[in-house]
Amino acid sequence: MIKLRSLSQSPEGFLKTLGWDWMLGTDTLPYVTSDVVSISAETAEKYYEGGEQLSEMLREAAKYAVDNHLYREMGIPENLVDLVRYSWEDERHVHLYSRLDLSFDAKENHVKLIECNADTATCIPETAIVQWAQLKSNGLDEDGQFNTLNEELVARFEHIRELNSDLTPSILFSALRDYPEDDANVGVLMEAAKEAGFDVAFAYIDEVDFSETDGVFMHDPYNAAFVRFDFWFKLIPWEFIAGEEKELTRILTSLVTKRKLVVLNPAYTLLYQSKYLLKILWDLYPYHPLLLQTERHSMPHKKCVSKVLFGREGANISIIEKGGDILESVAGEYGNQPRVYQEYFPFETDTAGYTYQAGLFIVNEACALGFRRGGQILDNTAQFVGHIIE
Repeated sequence: MIKLRSLSQSPEGFLKTLGWDWMLGTDTLPYVTSDVVSISAETAEKYYEGGEQLSEMLREAAKYAVDNHLYREMGIPENLVDLVRYSWEDERHVHLYSRLDLSFDAKENHVKLIECNADTATCIPETAIVQWAQLKSNGLDEDGQFNTLNEELVARFEHIRELNSDLTPSILFSALRDYPEDDANVGVLMEAAKEAGFDVAFAYIDEVDFSETDGVFMHDPYNAAFVRFDFWFKLIPWEFIAGEEKELTRILTSLVTKRKLVVLNPAYTLLYQSKYLLKILWDLYPYHPLLLQTERHSMPHKKCVSKVLFGREGANISIIEKGGDILESVAGEYGNQPRVYQEYFPFETDTAGYTYQAGLFIVNEACALGFRRGGQILDNTAQFVGHIIE
């Protein structure tokens, strides 16, 4: 049973006094609850240890996929394979951050991997800043959290700048229009990059110009000039670009391989994003305590969860009972994708019956914990719940 503590003061006022209300966004604060999950220092350490071990296992699984050319099985679009392979082999193309979704096995006292969000993971402002401000605004010790996400992002950007010292440290950040949550996530990343010594700018994807010969540009409205950038961060899924923007995919492959652009996150993060990697993990580490059995076909002898390879926010997920009856299902736009079937493992619940899924950010190391609260399948209506170590 999850342990909760209710905090009376909203962090909104405190964030405004710091001048940080810009990062809240219209979709960020309203779904942050007044509750926080109370965990022990020992449990926090178990999350850290599990995250570190899973990170190493995920790297080995991704390497296995590359070494054995499993791109088709993983659902990697054919027009992205060259860029995936190139960015994987060149250490200057650094994976900026990812988020592991986890359940906690209270009986065995360790985590269970649900999936990896490696390409466009969100919940950054809630995890890095809002839950910290919750403690601060309620007079609690703001260090009483497993949360160094902002500091680790700054260090990671510094590392990227050093590895790519032949390029100008300028990053253009981009997202799709009309998604306020994405704007808030990008805003926190921009501040971290700026602190790490990058010149930063933002443009929605429809405002960005891509030249195969010259690079990535945005139009400067103040002097009518076009400004070029050597780095581009896109909060836009790689599989969406490859499927919907084939010419852009070709241009990006050319720019990256000709050393005219570094894209964050790099194309090889699609290896981690694909849920087929969960099956590879199980094949490489069968019956590992941190993993759940995952197969290409349903497991009639076990309750399992059906997942499409590149689904997001709980879309197109089904919970299947032993024998094949569907207990619960969420519709979505990804239903034509291949699927994997993962052994069902329950999330921790509170007294009201809500379930809690942990989100553990990995930057240089496992560095920040937050929770999402909802039903049996956590979709885009789930609330964010912070935590406190007591």
